[in-house]
Amino acid sequence: MSQVVDVDLRQIVLSNSTFGPNEIHQIVSAISADYNNFRSLRDAVSEMQDQAERTPAASARLGVCLYLLGHYTDAVQILANADGGALTHFYLGKANLALDKYSEALTAYESAERAGYNRDDVALAQAEARRYTGDRQGALSLLDSLSGAVEQTSEYLYQRSATISAMGGNSAEVVALLERAAEADDTHAGALFGLALENDRHGNDEYARQLYERAAAQFPAHVSTLINLGLLYEDMEHFERSKQCYLRVLDVYPDHPRARLFFKDADASRDMYYDEDARRRQERMAQILSVPVTDFELSVRSRNCLQKMGVMTLGDLTETSEQDLLSSKNFGETSLVEIREMLLSKGLELGQFANKWREEEPVYDQTSLSDDERALLDRPIADLGLSVRARKCMVRLGLSTIGELLRCTGDDLLECKNFGVTSLNEVREKLTEAGMKLRGD
Repeated sequence: MSQVVDVDLRQIVLSNSTFGPNEIHQIVSAISADYNNFRSLRDAVSEMQDQAERTPAASARLGVCLYLLGHYTDAVQILANADGGALTHFYLGKANLALDKYSEALTAYESAERAGYNRDDVALAQAEARRYTGDRQGALSLLDSLSGAVEQTSEYLYQRSATISAMGGNSAEVVALLERAAEADDTHAGALFGLALENDRHGNDEYARQLYERAAAQFPAHVSTLINLGLLYEDMEHFERSKQCYLRVLDVYPDHPRARLFFKDADASRDMYYDEDARRRQERMAQILSVPVTDFELSVRSRNCLQKMGVMTLGDLTETSEQDLLSSKNFGETSLVEIREMLLSKGLELGQFANKWREEEPVYDQTSLSDDERALLDRPIADLGLSVRARKCMVRLGLSTIGELLRCTGDDLLECKNFGVTSLNEVREKLTEAGMKLRGD
């Protein structure tokens, strides 16, 4: 461990010594051990970029380091004009893959193999690129062509799991491959992320958090790892930790829209004050208001009058005025006194919430809707493409279809824990794109 921590990243980047997979591993390990080393790498690379002249070998070194920093476009430009060696072509392929230029990535990988790069490593990289192009069968065939020790490596097991998953294969097999990959290398970021995502989807938040944390400790960490971990931290109200996750994304992608959005939301949530006593009082009051009037010994006249008026709970009575009761046939002063005493026993008053009538739920007349409109309301909320945070809030609120969401107001959604104004704006934007809006908007 001490060798990892004591690595001089500036020396590795700026010297004229050998630079290959071993040196790259040292850089990656140093940043995984201490993320502050990311800044050291960035400073060294900036210094190298300022050099007036560079040899082709130095350009290869710079290009690989730019790739590690996440500056993929710059990496491609530098590597395309570097020394033309096996390492250069391999990382040119990885940089193109990161930019979704899959055909260019495959061409670069072929050049890397011809130049002498490790065949197994090239085949695994090609399988990943083929999977992203949609050629999943080609990716699987390429993996099937490999044999020997490579089949037990974490990268092989991870790529196979990702390919089978993309082909819609058995989820149990996918998870088993991910578990084997993590056993082969407990620092493999992809395998750890895959396992974390599976547990996150099944509601195993605590175990998912542990796996995300292990994945986030690696370098380079998947953007989705840092985003999802940040969201879990927010659920736990660890807002400073969540902000650090988003900042790590912004270190590499300063304009990343989701990271910027979530960082702003987490920063705002950090300053929110939650009055737990007030929340508990509200919950107790809600329980009292929901008590049915039939739980009390009322006279037959009072009971019949309340039933005719549709007054079923104590809450209904707090929204009903004395005049409303007295205007009911056969409801006199004696019944009024009886109702007052019943409410007083629960600390309530008749009509105390009379000016806070509940807004009636909108009624959708299914007969007036077209088949397309009815189908739209029955579509799952997932079709809106909401962020992970917003989707989790929909689950907490018990909403599963777009029709159910449309019956909510903005205030209804804001009552959900960790659902802030930023998330509300996101929901409104998605609904607007589909020509819809929340109730009351």
